[in-house]
Amino acid sequence: MKMLTKKLISELQSKTHKVCLSLYMPTHRSRPENLQDPIRFKNLMKQLEESLLLKYSSAEAKAFLEPFEVLANDSEFWSHAADGLAILSAEGVFESIILHMPVDELTMVADSFHTKPLRQYLQSVDRYHLLGLSLHDIRLFEGNRHSLVEIELDEETPKNIEQALGDELTGKHTTVASYGGAGGESSGMRHGHGGRKDETEKDTERFFRVIANQIYEHYTKPTGWPLLLAALPEHHSLFHKVSKNPMLLPEGIGINPASVNIDKLRDMAWELLEPEYLSQLDKLVERFEQAKADGKGSDDMKEVAIAATEGRIDTLIIEADRMIAVRITNLATGNTQKKDLQNPRVDDLLDDMGELVTKMGGQVMVFPTDKMPGKTGLAAIYRY
Repeated sequence: MKMLTKKLISELQSKTHKVCLSLYMPTHRSRPENLQDPIRFKNLMKQLEESLLLKYSSAEAKAFLEPFEVLANDSEFWSHAADGLAILSAEGVFESIILHMPVDELTMVADSFHTKPLRQYLQSVDRYHLLGLSLHDIRLFEGNRHSLVEIELDEETPKNIEQALGDELTGKHTTVASYGGAGGESSGMRHGHGGRKDETEKDTERFFRVIANQIYEHYTKPTGWPLLLAALPEHHSLFHKVSKNPMLLPEGIGINPASVNIDKLRDMAWELLEPEYLSQLDKLVERFEQAKADGKGSDDMKEVAIAATEGRIDTLIIEADRMIAVRITNLATGNTQKKDLQNPRVDDLLDDMGELVTKMGGQVMVFPTDKMPGKTGLAAIYRY
């Protein structure tokens, strides 16, 4: 399994194969719900097989699905599921990507991978990381306007100050004095004997610097998501001082995150993030409307297809929950043709368009239906 990053999506989009299989499904973290996940997976495999049999023999279809069969019978894999799963398979390629949010069931057989749900996961403007920070516990969450889920930190990211500093920790002659913090938790401020207070404060600064760097390099940088800090009030200024993360938001949540349940933490996070989220959507819609009025934008399918093939699109907005069974038949002219999504050579037009714009250096944003400008499922802002 791999961590989902923009780089991984680009790598998948760069691969060309005659048959690319894409499968998406929601999964469950615990029993008894997760006992149904392998069954649902096998049902989706049957859908892939039905599509493959429209063009390939039974033996060929079986060969294409062999890696899926192996995964379907891997009990260890299914016991460590999260909230969603993406499987992308082709000759020499088999990527299983665990997602920390549910996705709709989807199967696609085409000559390119269906990556719109992955782009939506990474590029939607409502996604963020939340860092729960204290001296003795580090927790990281992924969130959007609907959910917040804790993710497992990689092995390189320390979980507390002892792991971060090891033998360099000034602790042999220190005691811990507890002071009441927000939410009834103690801040665990350390005071040493014999002038050790300054040294333990330096330990805290060094620890925060290690955490800030690890979170930036391993999570913020690969995803581009904003980072929200949840920590006791006295820790915010120091963390901001040592962090070089350009996506760290100036406002944060001034509590020990362990003092509230995850639903409360989600509500507090979204209360801070929603105004900026709505502002970003509105600004991009306004930008599109102005570009369209100036002849530098369009929501007409064929016009946008032509602009995409010419590399003229700066920003493409596509609708999250819509699929258009249309194929670009001529990259030179942008001509399109309606097709059946079960056809092994046909993908969703919005997905294909997003892939093409990304390859040409443009930006792709995935919007919820109620925020889309126009009713065609796409809107493009041109470079010229």
